[in-house]
Amino acid sequence: MSDDKVKGPASYFPSIEKKYGQPIGHWIALVQAARPAKHMELVAMLKDPHGMGHGHANAIVGYVLNKG
Repeated sequence: MSDDKVKGPASYFPSIEKKYGQPIGHWIALVQAARPAKHMELVAMLKDPHGMGHGHANAIVGYVLNKG
């Protein structure tokens, strides 16, 4: 029996897209463009000017940084 449920930061992606009205690729591109900033600087960049909640911002940043 296999468990196909998405886990980790990507599990937040559908709710992020719904809440903030942009595809996840938009948010990933913003984070990638702001690198090599530190993790919490990237989280703040999503939170402050874009109004994203901490958990959602942290999920996107974690996903990008862990993908290399």
